[in-house]
Amino acid sequence: MASEERNREMPHTIILEGREKLSIAGVLDVQSFDEQQVLLETVRGMLVIRGQGLHVERLQLEAGELLVAGEVGLIEYDDSAQPRGSFWGRLLGSR
Repeated sequence: MASEERNREMPHTIILEGREKLSIAGVLDVQSFDEQQVLLETVRGMLVIRGQGLHVERLQLEAGELLVAGEVGLIEYDDSAQPRGSFWGRLLGSR
């Protein structure tokens, strides 16, 4: 199955537990993250998570899953943000 077909068929869910634990399925890539913001590409578009003390507890790109802990203040789709390639690829200097 082609990668694009797999991405379209991947389920996309967001589960927020008490503003402290955020589980997301349908994640294609993490563009950037720090304690105030996580920017990620999902099968439904770019997603911005803002808050305080955010940290990525688990990332499994093969399964399309991300778990973020911390105080979540905002979850928003941002159609103006464009994917910039893999965060890990940019970190390691490849494109």
